[in-house]
Amino acid sequence: MVAGEASSDLLAAEALQQLHQLDGGTTCAGIGGQRMKATGFEAWWPSERLSIHGYAEALKALPALLWIRYRLGQRLLAWPASVFVGIDAPDFNLGLERRLRERGIRTVHFVSPSIWAWRPERIDGIRRAVDHMLLVFPFEQAIYRDAGIQATFVGHPLADSIPLVPDQAGARRHLGLAAEREDALVALLPGSRRGEVARLAPLFLDVAIEMRRARPGLGFILPAANADRLAELQGHLAEARRRDPGLDVTVLDGQSHRAMEAADIVLVASGTATLEAALYKRPMVIAYRVPDLDYRRMKGQALQPWVGLPNILCREFVVPEFIQDAAQPGPVAAAMLASLDDRAGAGRLVSRFTDLHLSLRHGCAARVAEVIATEGRRP
Repeated sequence: MVAGEASSDLLAAEALQQLHQLDGGTTCAGIGGQRMKATGFEAWWPSERLSIHGYAEALKALPALLWIRYRLGQRLLAWPASVFVGIDAPDFNLGLERRLRERGIRTVHFVSPSIWAWRPERIDGIRRAVDHMLLVFPFEQAIYRDAGIQATFVGHPLADSIPLVPDQAGARRHLGLAAEREDALVALLPGSRRGEVARLAPLFLDVAIEMRRARPGLGFILPAANADRLAELQGHLAEARRRDPGLDVTVLDGQSHRAMEAADIVLVASGTATLEAALYKRPMVIAYRVPDLDYRRMKGQALQPWVGLPNILCREFVVPEFIQDAAQPGPVAAAMLASLDDRAGAGRLVSRFTDLHLSLRHGCAARVAEVIATEGRRP
């Protein structure tokens, strides 16, 4: 099994727990994080070695990544593995899966690459690499059926773990915040990777400054994904407070889900966090920047007008998006304030996001484990 970053580590760990219940004799090894290791997984390399964001970072790390992939393939073939499971990380996993499949090892890939958003030509590479694709979104089933690739919709694990009805007051008490406030509480989520935080944290804090100028009573919470990000965010916050000494931001060590649940509105980077905010039924504004080279390439291959998962899944702009040059403090702050004041719109979002939540809640970890166990028993 290979899980390349924190979110994949969580997905894999939950599936491994279910797998061990089905077959306590299963031995699992490969690349994983702390949550996987807690289930008995043997991590030959840590997930952090694969946590790369953007083409520029990937190019720098490419020699090391290729070496790890080659050595991992050798170990899996020598073991030999009865089934290989790649968790996301398609640029790393699909090439490895193709090599293993050619040598007779069954391959399962969990979480389809976003071929419905861009780079649809990847379906041909997936067909060569993957015996069984596990899907987290129901609309993906038609794509794989038409391509002749075995696929199973397993639901989204976040839809299982996040409650249908959020407990805002309880989340605030857990974070040591007042359950009742005179004005709104805003969660700022500029991403979990170093590059994302470097690009987005100054922007998000400038948005907070703009919002506070309009409504001085607003409070802000800023969760950090890990210890490194915590130090970086504290540095960005110190710089922002030189511009606005009264800026009220509480930096949290982790606890991004609690932050979303506690907040009245979320400013969020593109990615899985947008879906998390939707599952917590929160109004949000999406703001995102990537290196210019990445943006030009992605824009040229985009298949749809949306970037955020809530908009993609709802097939319309249910929440605002500010991407690349459009992501400026003034317009983003104005959109945040407008969303805060739109009570009717917030009510519609709760209804829409509840329907979305129910459509994705299918006991994901158990379904994934069942497929892995079945594939592992095939001759």
